[in-house]
Amino acid sequence: MHLEDRPLEFSKITHHASVTQCLGSIGGHVWYLGVARPSLVDPGESTAVKSQCGHSYVPPGADGVRVFKISGPKFVKLDRGTWHAGPLFLEKAMDFYNLELSNTNVVDHTTHDFLEKNEVIFLFDP
Repeated sequence: MHLEDRPLEFSKITHHASVTQCLGSIGGHVWYLGVARPSLVDPGESTAVKSQCGHSYVPPGADGVRVFKISGPKFVKLDRGTWHAGPLFLEKAMDFYNLELSNTNVVDHTTHDFLEKNEVIFLFDP
């Protein structure tokens, strides 16, 4: 996938409840990924939110988000339900391998917006 203008900031984080995902930069360039633990739960849990995709989850807390620097020719595997923001990078544009189902972002895409909850925008300086 070809991405452009992905600065080192985010307020939204996404997960896919049904599939894993693997990401890697073409050419091994440096990029960044914000990550939080999966938070899929049974529908009866008191703090559960029902996704438009049908599963239940607990929204991630801002204090649980970590940003990782990824460099070199490697892939990152995100387990099912892992919250992620990115890829983010300093270049104008980058190309990535993205291994997921062709319709994942249509049928299995849940987003949490930290700004909607009066939380934070993540800004970072490498």
